[in-house]
Amino acid sequence: MSGETEIQNLKSRDPFAEADEDSGQTTQTQEYIHIRIQQRNGRKTLTTVQGIPAKFDHKKILKVIKKEFACNGTIISDTESKGMGEVIQLQGDHRLKIKEFLTDDENGLGLDEKTIKIHGF
Repeated sequence: MSGETEIQNLKSRDPFAEADEDSGQTTQTQEYIHIRIQQRNGRKTLTTVQGIPAKFDHKKILKVIKKEFACNGTIISDTESKGMGEVIQLQGDHRLKIKEFLTDDENGLGLDEKTIKIHGF
């Protein structure tokens, strides 16, 4: 070696990108739907659904969910949610019911189950 060492950067990689399950490659483009639960006071909880594609009408989805799950809910706008997109907020713990609704082909939206992530407890 002649005193000069060559630094070689093989691949630049985004550490925050999700790893693709099949090939191990990281993909930043795939959008996930996040279902979260937040504790309010005592036994009261809020369920938030973030990342529903824009091709669906959020107001109609909220109306169906409220009627089906017998709960109240609201849509948090993009400006209030600080860049997280439109977020549907429901009273109570409805994480599993929401997942079933989103993946149901007949009565729901028929989305892929791999794109849904449930967070909390």
